[in-house]
Amino acid sequence: MKKLSVRTLFLFALVLTTTVSAQKFTSVDMSPMDMASFPTDYKVSEKAIRVTYGRPQLKGRSLTELAPAGKIWRTGANEAPEITFYQDVKFAGADVKAGTYALLTIPGENEWTVILHNGLNQWGAYFYEEGNDVVRVKAAASTEANSLEEFSMAFKEVEGGAHLVMGWDKVRVAIPVMF
Repeated sequence: MKKLSVRTLFLFALVLTTTVSAQKFTSVDMSPMDMASFPTDYKVSEKAIRVTYGRPQLKGRSLTELAPAGKIWRTGANEAPEITFYQDVKFAGADVKAGTYALLTIPGENEWTVILHNGLNQWGAYFYEEGNDVVRVKAAASTEANSLEEFSMAFKEVEGGAHLVMGWDKVRVAIPVMF
């Protein structure tokens, strides 16, 4: 009798364990999250800047449709990007304390307004409040011959710091960050 009840208990536990471990996972995000950091050398253990952002794709749409000129934009997809400065910096000439900020933009034809904002963990820019801006700077927008299908951010090393370069379609925007 004991063998039967031990076996029954074992089978019940096995069924319960299988049911509990069956987890449903979401599919791959259409706009995957990415990260850019500076310095970009993986041998350097201490980073100065890191930005985490969603990478939307054009998929036959225009940049002006996805990031309209004159309107606040989350600067990517999904949640507003977060940029972390691990030391005090000059962001396009403006003093910025070490910390983490949301990175928002207002695209324009010849220049973009780039905003560091206190509103972290926000979906898009739907709840944006200008009063929470830490810094607003202007950055020139240029065009390149080659088109980028995915929105991208990268750092380009320059003397005394780096430029945060944002690119999508043929548009490029570079913001100097000095240490």
